[in-house]
Amino acid sequence: MAQSSDGRAPYRGLILDFVGVLTDGVASAHRSWCLSQGLPATAWGDILEDHPEGRALYKALEIGQLPQAEWNRRTAALMGVADHHDLMGQAWAAVRPATDMIALARAARRAGYTVALLSNSFGLAPYDPYQTLGVWELFDITVISEREGVAKPDPLIYQRTLECMGLPGDACVFVDDNPVNLPPAAALGITTVHADGQVDTVARLSSLLDVLPAPA
Repeated sequence: MAQSSDGRAPYRGLILDFVGVLTDGVASAHRSWCLSQGLPATAWGDILEDHPEGRALYKALEIGQLPQAEWNRRTAALMGVADHHDLMGQAWAAVRPATDMIALARAARRAGYTVALLSNSFGLAPYDPYQTLGVWELFDITVISEREGVAKPDPLIYQRTLECMGLPGDACVFVDDNPVNLPPAAALGITTVHADGQVDTVARLSSLLDVLPAPA
């Protein structure tokens, strides 16, 4: 296993976010779905991120205070969408797994790394994004915000992840697409990698871990 950046100890753990790390095409899938519903292309993000009630509903969904089915119903009403059944699944239907990152996660696990999922949830039923995109089996440890009752960037969820892994922060690497989620991990000694959408993210992580994913 690769040495940590300060050379004191080898890395032993890899912690991966889900959206933007293990997924491809999220933004384009949401845009296409919005347009198919006769909505503005940005309506999904406008409601979930910018609309006060929509944002409050999504935050409640993330930490398990609101079931996905109820979130579907209430958010569909905000968006003016008549069919609220499996709203989340509708909007996510065209999202694809990030095959290169998934291959690297598998390679890391084969190399002896403890591989963990640390994800802000958006519900598991009726639509389970992790099952649909086939990533559950990648992990030794899964830490999902709705099960924990706390979401990134709260430091508590990072601490719980390390406890579940049985590893200190300086033995782990964490990958997330949202820069807001990186500093709390770094404060615990975890080496952070920003999945910034550039094509070299997997290569950078592969070099850091000294792990090569198997060719497709």
